[in-house]
Amino acid sequence: MRNLKLLHTREHGPVQALGRPQCFCLRADQGTLLIGSEYGILELDPAIRGVTNEISLSVNGFLPEDGSGHIVGIEDLPDQESVCVATAAGDVILCNLSTKQLECVGSVNSGLTTMSWSPDQELVLLVTGQQTLIMMTKDFEPIIEREIHQDDFGEGKFITVGWGKKETQFHGSEGKQAAHRKQTEVPPASSSDDGRPRVTWRGDGQFVAVSAICPQTGARKVRVWSRELVLQSTSEPIPGLEQALAWKPSGSLIASTQEKPNKHDVVFFEKNGLLHGEFTLPFQKGQAKVNELLWNLDSTILAVWLEDLKKEKNSGTNTYVQLWTVGNYHWYLKQSLHFGSAEKSQLVSLLWDPEIPYRLHALCRGWHALCYDWHWSTDRSTGEESRLVANVAVIDGDKVLVTAFQRSVVPPPMCTFQLQLQQAVNQVAFHTDPTKSADLAVLDASNRISIYRVGDSTVKDPTVTLGGSGFKASVETPHLEKIYRVEVGCGKGKQMNPLAFRLFTWLQDDTFLAVSQGQLAMQSLIHHLTGGPEAEGGCLHLRLSMPVDGDVISLCYNLKTRAVALQLADGQILKYLWEAPTPALEPWRSSNGSAVRFPSPCVQTALAVIGGEEAILGLTERCRFFINDVEVASNVTSFAIYDEFLLVTTHSHTCQCVSLRDTSLKVLQAGFSSSSTPNETLRKVERGSRIVTVVPQDTKLILQMPRGNLETVHHRALVLAQIRKWLDREEDFTKTMYPSPVSSNIQLQQCPDQKKVDLICDAMRAAMENINPQKYCLSILTSHVKKSTPELEIALQKVHELRETVSPAAEGVTAEVALKYLLFLVDVNELYDHSLGTYDFDLVVMVAEKSQKDPKEYLPFLNTLRKMETNYQHYTIDKYLKRYKKALCHLSKCGPEHFSEFLNLVKDQNLYNEALKLYPPDTPEHKAVCSAFGEHLNQKHLYEQAGLIFARCGAFERALNAFLSSGSWQQALCMASRLGYTADRLAGLARSLAGKLVEQKKPAEAAILLEQYAQDYEEAVLLLLEGTIWEEALRLIHKYGRLDILETNFKPAILEAQRNYLVFLDSQKATFTRHRKRLLVVRELKEQARQGLLDDETPNCLEADLVSETSSIVTASDMSGKYSHSNSRISARSSKNRRKAERKWHSLKEGSPLEDLALLEALGENIRTTENMKGDVHSLLKGLVLFGYDELARELQQALEEALQLIERSLPEIWTTDLQQNPANPVLGPNSTANSIMAAYQQQRIAAPAVQDAELLIPPKLNKNIQWKLNLLQ
Repeated sequence: MRNLKLLHTREHGPVQALGRPQCFCLRADQGTLLIGSEYGILELDPAIRGVTNEISLSVNGFLPEDGSGHIVGIEDLPDQESVCVATAAGDVILCNLSTKQLECVGSVNSGLTTMSWSPDQELVLLVTGQQTLIMMTKDFEPIIEREIHQDDFGEGKFITVGWGKKETQFHGSEGKQAAHRKQTEVPPASSSDDGRPRVTWRGDGQFVAVSAICPQTGARKVRVWSRELVLQSTSEPIPGLEQALAWKPSGSLIASTQEKPNKHDVVFFEKNGLLHGEFTLPFQKGQAKVNELLWNLDSTILAVWLEDLKKEKNSGTNTYVQLWTVGNYHWYLKQSLHFGSAEKSQLVSLLWDPEIPYRLHALCRGWHALCYDWHWSTDRSTGEESRLVANVAVIDGDKVLVTAFQRSVVPPPMCTFQLQLQQAVNQVAFHTDPTKSADLAVLDASNRISIYRVGDSTVKDPTVTLGGSGFKASVETPHLEKIYRVEVGCGKGKQMNPLAFRLFTWLQDDTFLAVSQGQLAMQSLIHHLTGGPEAEGGCLHLRLSMPVDGDVISLCYNLKTRAVALQLADGQILKYLWEAPTPALEPWRSSNGSAVRFPSPCVQTALAVIGGEEAILGLTERCRFFINDVEVASNVTSFAIYDEFLLVTTHSHTCQCVSLRDTSLKVLQAGFSSSSTPNETLRKVERGSRIVTVVPQDTKLILQMPRGNLETVHHRALVLAQIRKWLDREEDFTKTMYPSPVSSNIQLQQCPDQKKVDLICDAMRAAMENINPQKYCLSILTSHVKKSTPELEIALQKVHELRETVSPAAEGVTAEVALKYLLFLVDVNELYDHSLGTYDFDLVVMVAEKSQKDPKEYLPFLNTLRKMETNYQHYTIDKYLKRYKKALCHLSKCGPEHFSEFLNLVKDQNLYNEALKLYPPDTPEHKAVCSAFGEHLNQKHLYEQAGLIFARCGAFERALNAFLSSGSWQQALCMASRLGYTADRLAGLARSLAGKLVEQKKPAEAAILLEQYAQDYEEAVLLLLEGTIWEEALRLIHKYGRLDILETNFKPAILEAQRNYLVFLDSQKATFTRHRKRLLVVRELKEQARQGLLDDETPNCLEADLVSETSSIVTASDMSGKYSHSNSRISARSSKNRRKAERKWHSLKEGSPLEDLALLEALGENIRTTENMKGDVHSLLKGLVLFGYDELARELQQALEEALQLIERSLPEIWTTDLQQNPANPVLGPNSTANSIMAAYQQQRIAAPAVQDAELLIPPKLNKNIQWKLNLLQ
């Protein structure tokens, strides 16, 4: 339900140059055009509308000086700052654009007809005059040469299993005669075919298709080759196949054209050469010729370049460009650009932008270049109470398909009615007056405006047809009132610019606004076009033209305030005072008086009143949503303004509807940021849904899915708002809602707070029970069901009471009606389960009888339950309903004979805690549960908790094993004492535990075990010395009077520790200094790179790593819109490789993308390690001083102090005050791929690193309160 809206047109030229243009390509990094002619290459800069570079190929003999030469291919090579040119004479020339140096890198004696580079610019394919293919590398090294025409089908040849003969096979509608019919020969190609081979690559560069005329039959065939020029498939014989060829970048289909006996089709091939679908062009056979087909970057638009085969008198042929899109399996002609028949306006070349999906470039014969920027737009009417209109217009060639959603919701391409025009339609505009919003104006390719109005006509209009694609509805249709002509202003000899007017807007009955490009490069014109009596000869009168300094890319109108807002290409917003005596422009200002400017240009804008202030809303193609200059969300896919509401759809597959009345910008921003919280403003929608329209004075919101089908939802916020309006008008809204239970549900849920909902339900129920419980029985049931915790059992009991009532009151309802009502509110299976949970079998049978359940299913089950003992019956029911806690409680009352079943249920459902509460601690059942609980905890590797449970139930041996497994040595020794271990056995246990503690690097605890339980103080002292626990070691030495250990072990240990600390501190200081210096160098290099002072500019962002890991062939400079299914190197990482990548995330390797972050991480770790040495050094200093090693102690203290001072001095230099995270602008969106995202980041040249570890940007804290130094050493 969307149309292609022209956002911007750029005209370049005409320029003065020799010869005529033949082909061109884009130089994306400079934003210029490289145009090839019969004399050389010319570089055109659109910004200055002039030539910036010119390279002659005729002077060096690559092209003849008489102008008879021809360039068959031109390609910009940004990595080499050169352009590659192929001539028909057979030369392949590399032209350096900076030095203008020419190099012939190859030559083919037979000449060249085509040069085509792969999308990744790693390979180039040449088609020679001898009908051969030459594949070369980007360095022009030949890889292989093949003949185009092969007798073999290719590697993808179909396998015939040989079942049956041709005579016995089914031939469908052709009948049995098809079995005996001889295969007719394919006629040769049309005389209008230029005979040149066509080459097209798949988006990922893995396959290439070549269309060439077969020498034997004279007909065209399409062959698909691999990257290594291995033939994959050959197309089936297709009569009338033409020259155009284009492989869809997404990789699914190859487009070409076919002239059939009575129509002209665009046909699609699969990679295996078989046909797969087609659509018909709006031309008769022999009327037009298709020159080329071109897919845009994201495969959503197919451009068809045509020209008339019959020339007009005294003029050239008419040339056209048609833009086709597909939706819901129907092909729509969305735009038709007519370049006219003037010789200078005839198209020479056409191409889509390789980086911007909806930008189209065209080159005309008169050195005139055009650039069109398109985007999707929904053309919807804006109605109000006086006329309930919700029309949406869809352009389809020379038809406008209009769907009136207030009458019916039909999926496209069906419609309520359609308008038939004389020419292809380019723009549609509904009347902005809300009382006339069903009227619409249609601007066609011949610059005529057709005005259609509703009412005031009794004659049926033949141009208006009810229904479309077999659908009809009763609706008031418009009629054609008048047709205006718009003078484009192309005099004789001037260049033709199709779509000279854009952003066509119908302001008043006879007043239109339109925008065109000004005379200067960065200038636009706003035109006031008026009809009525002033329109002489049916031509709209140009009342005035207002110049605008800048490119106007959007225009929006507020029907309530009658304000017009313009958006310029730089995001600036201007207010157009169109109703003033002298129209003027002024900056759009917010409430604080500041000029509004969108941070990024928006492709959709709208005006709305928010909290009494008029604001402009904008949505970028990257899903960033702005209100004035504030970004309120970054995941919005579509939005619409309806009455007081703003509706948006998001990437999280939700639709949010927020009220703009009595709110503010800050409140809206907070609401969008917390949109994950469920409330009445938020609802889930299907993936990829976009807003089409909202039906006025209704609750219907129309959404369209990515495939094209429609869905109608009733958003709760719209429902509640509509009900409030009815209540304000004292209307009985329950009659319009289906049925009354829904209205009660909505009434009770107006307040999102569940506690308040419960209070309202209780209060309403109490009031109704006091007034007349029989009359309000159904509402009382609703108050029970709609509480935050539905009281279904109570509601069912009330129904059961009604059944027992002999004669219900006159105003009351029967039990059957009440139960049917409950079944409408609650799922029947849920209601059946709740009735079963009441243990009331009469109630269960009553519910089951009203459901669709088979009595053979539930009656035997209920009869079995009736025979059981009460507690066991309740246990069985609860277990059936999966209420295991209740089931466990009932089963515990069934006696010891069911204890094994009880224990199995505990184990199956992990109900150990609940089971322990059901039996006293001293009972055998309690101990059995404890034992099972301990085993369960052991299996979960919760050994310490298992030991506690085992100890509680007296299983000390199992508790000891559990504590040993957990390393809880204190508890293990306690259990050993409870088990009565002897001293020797206890000593062995202590030694075993000490060994485990040593492995866990807990020497102090191991020493306690050895000294106190194993009576081995010498081993304990050695462990303490190994762990540098000097003071505890001294305590044991003196406790046991072993002063000899001081000389043999203690003093050598502290001296060795002093030497190790000195060596370690020297290493720390050297590493710290080296990293600090390198960090300063890296920062300086990055700053220079940002300022453009480096030659090798490499994107310093996370995507650079992604590029290096995806493919060694596909480079990062052309990774936009590539096919994403074939490269095995783009597959998901294994866990091993993922862990390896995580270790390399911050690499200290020089030149790595995140080297600065790696250095910050290393410096922080260095500082923390040095800071943590204070305690250990302090303890060692005391030991050194105690034994008279003052100089050694002073040396160690000084070394650590110097290291800490170095760190303290360097902190401000390393963690500067302006160091903060500055991620690159998002380049995401609904149509984005990994490749297009990488290409978009590369456009940003040098991007700031996207830091994931924010703590790296915060300097480590130095604790100056620790007194680690000894004053006696200073």
